[in-house]
Amino acid sequence: MFDLTDWLPKSVLTLRKYSQRDFFSDLLAGVTVGLVALPLAMAFAIASGMPPQTGLYCAVVAGFLISALGGSKMQIGGPTGAFVVVVSGIVLHHGVDGLYMCTLLAGILLVILGATGLGSAVKFIPRPVVVGFTNGIAVIIASTQIKDFFGLKVDKVPGDFLGRMETLARNFRTFSPLETSLACAAFALIIVFARYVKKVPGYIVALFAATAAVWALHLPVETIGTRFGGIPAGLPHLVFPKFRVDLIRPLISPAITVAMLGAIESLMSAVVSDRMSGDKHNPNVELLGQGAANIISPLFGGLPATGAIARTATNIRSGAKTPVAGIVHALTLLAVLLFAAPLAKFIPLSVLAAILFVVSYNMGEWQEIPELLKLTRLEISTWLLTFGLTVFADLTVAVEAGMILAALVFIRKVTMTTTVSQVTPEYVEKGRVHILQDKDIPPYAVVFRIHGPFLFGATDKLEEVIARIEELPPIVILRLRNMTAIDATGLQALEHFADVVHASQRGLILCGAPKQPARLMHQAEFEEHVGRENICPNIAEALKRARAIFREIGPLAPPIERWGRRATDNSSPGEPRG
Repeated sequence: MFDLTDWLPKSVLTLRKYSQRDFFSDLLAGVTVGLVALPLAMAFAIASGMPPQTGLYCAVVAGFLISALGGSKMQIGGPTGAFVVVVSGIVLHHGVDGLYMCTLLAGILLVILGATGLGSAVKFIPRPVVVGFTNGIAVIIASTQIKDFFGLKVDKVPGDFLGRMETLARNFRTFSPLETSLACAAFALIIVFARYVKKVPGYIVALFAATAAVWALHLPVETIGTRFGGIPAGLPHLVFPKFRVDLIRPLISPAITVAMLGAIESLMSAVVSDRMSGDKHNPNVELLGQGAANIISPLFGGLPATGAIARTATNIRSGAKTPVAGIVHALTLLAVLLFAAPLAKFIPLSVLAAILFVVSYNMGEWQEIPELLKLTRLEISTWLLTFGLTVFADLTVAVEAGMILAALVFIRKVTMTTTVSQVTPEYVEKGRVHILQDKDIPPYAVVFRIHGPFLFGATDKLEEVIARIEELPPIVILRLRNMTAIDATGLQALEHFADVVHASQRGLILCGAPKQPARLMHQAEFEEHVGRENICPNIAEALKRARAIFREIGPLAPPIERWGRRATDNSSPGEPRG
């Protein structure tokens, strides 16, 4: 049955109970994140081979629309590092008109994804592929900033990674001590503020301090003014890009890449926002908002846009309550364009390069690599292939090849868990400790089970349990007897589930994992998340462990009547039991 509220933006839903107190919280958060977005928007534009104002136009127009029309309460939209590689390639091969056409096509694709209810389809991209191209994009962004960070005198830097590094190494003796010192000082400021003064964004301090130094001391360094002539003051102008029929075919593949990157990045950011704020985003409405933003942004000379994880986190930490904070963030940047654009010509490019070095490190998800290296050789190969192709070939090719390899890994995992074996008396006797029918499940425990392969694409099933975590008894048992296979994405979902259960002051026990899941969980050192003693061979042992835990926490547990109706096995209706 159609429900209109399922398609309403979060801005409409949250403003029903909006208060003056919420507005002041949103105002402070919006201004803060707007100032944080200022250097990032310009830096991403420059790294993409575009003038700095295109990043600001994108942050103003797309940032406003994503907050006003999207399905996430705290999401901040705008240009991000994920697009730098793709955008620079499109501009290089098809020009600015090609970029605007590509962005518009990507926006239409995002609207189609959202309108057809395929917003959740992005979950079918497995963890090794996402980590691989995120690592690769971070390396490429950092490599493009070496020239400006050190003030190297290079007329033209090659577009390919190996050619770029060779040219930069050959010309490294031309570095500028002054620009390098300025960049290092900005880099140090950002790190110090991130570690010791977390309430004040280091990006803002570094940008304003360096700009003031260049203006006051007349430092002879390359700035936005010397390279681009400054930033035009005033409102972004509505300009329809030149439509070229001959570009439609070559732009189809880049447009799909931009749309997929936009969907992945925005929904990942929305998930981070949910975890930090306790809200739940609507993926289809979010993609509709992202699509509208990417259709309108190029009409005002803006870049492709998506949800920005770091800016969204800053927004929440700054006290944002509703999407109004994102709208204020866009209006803050518009005010900068209207009243402070002339000052932008003093911004040193070496400082923007330092900011992008920090951004590329933060977006790289480097902490995921040691976890991936604990997995199977096939999943490690998927990550390495995606990473290598992103850096040395092309992002579009990397994602396509990574997805193909991931699909092959998926097929292999499923086929390896399919067996044909004879039922023997020993098999029947061995299975008695696993069956539920003769087990007494006490009221202080609840049992959930995973039935079938727990691979990428199926991991959101645990979100249904997480949504009602406060209703559950003090001990949660996750029965894995019929979970035939698991992959890296499934492991990550289990780790997140364990963290949520423990954060709610509940105990978690896992039991009955078959051979493949048990082996991979051991390789990935999953025991660290729940404790080795809480991974049991069968449901009988799990219930014994639950009794032991309850004896320890019993006096602290809430009254039984608060746990709701007792559940014995939370499988879906019609599923086989046992």
